[in-house]
Amino acid sequence: MNTFQGRTAVLTGAGSGFGLEAARLAAGLGMNVVMADVQADALEAATAEIRPLASAHGAGVLPFRLDVAKAEQVQALADATVATFGVPHLVFNNAGVGAGGLIWEHTQKDWEWVVGVNLMGVAHGVRVFTPLMLAAAQADPSFEGHIVNTASMAGLVNAPNMGVYNVTKHAVVALSETLHQDLALVTDQVHASVLCPYFVPTGIHQSHRNRPADMREGVKPTRSQLIAQAMSDKAVTSGKVTAAEVMQRVFNAVRDRQFYVFSHPQALGGVQNRLEDIMLGRNPSDPFKDRPELGVKLRGQLRG
Repeated sequence: MNTFQGRTAVLTGAGSGFGLEAARLAAGLGMNVVMADVQADALEAATAEIRPLASAHGAGVLPFRLDVAKAEQVQALADATVATFGVPHLVFNNAGVGAGGLIWEHTQKDWEWVVGVNLMGVAHGVRVFTPLMLAAAQADPSFEGHIVNTASMAGLVNAPNMGVYNVTKHAVVALSETLHQDLALVTDQVHASVLCPYFVPTGIHQSHRNRPADMREGVKPTRSQLIAQAMSDKAVTSGKVTAAEVMQRVFNAVRDRQFYVFSHPQALGGVQNRLEDIMLGRNPSDPFKDRPELGVKLRGQLRG
């Protein structure tokens, strides 16, 4: 994308974390910003911050409350965007939730909630917005579009005790790679990227605060789930790379048509190990081989 000024960005999960940092960047670049989030108070506060920044650059802001797991709400987001600003040029399918624990201990509602937000939220965004962008590109040779999907390093490796989260993030990587390939078949004007962050302080470790009532089963967390929550709290909050730094990499990727975006490129050694396991027919490598004390601790906690 050669320029951002005067164009429109749709951002899910815009009330905090990556989404809010993306809104700050987009507004500062003179983009109209559609800010979507499930948490009403966070969305209101974020909108109050971004609106004067966008206005100073001659752009507008449209707040929109939604649950990305609901197809009809994503469609309503698209309708409101087109009615207010026209077809968007940048769509950031970013909303996501975290959940951990031994994979057989996830309840049906755990699966429905995490898959609904992390995977179907992205799928709805791609399904609804891509045709609009392709039609705009066909009508206007100068139209440029870009779709960014937030996955995770958990979409490239499989850390233990993070089952449902790993599954959804691997699916988002597969969806995004396929989107990249499919777009290349039909257009040179719309492109895609996938963001695979490692541990970044975004608030995702507290995403259960937004879990809908109908996605709860009233059962107490298992030992493994409590352990996973504690580990996530520590890992996310102690991250040194900021969400703002990651979002700058995302916008650079949009500008440069770069597909893979990593917050911690140094963590790619784990991805290489996994691919070598596959290529060589090895069993999955010990995820704790570089820090065996962590494996000993986790096994001890889980075995009680």
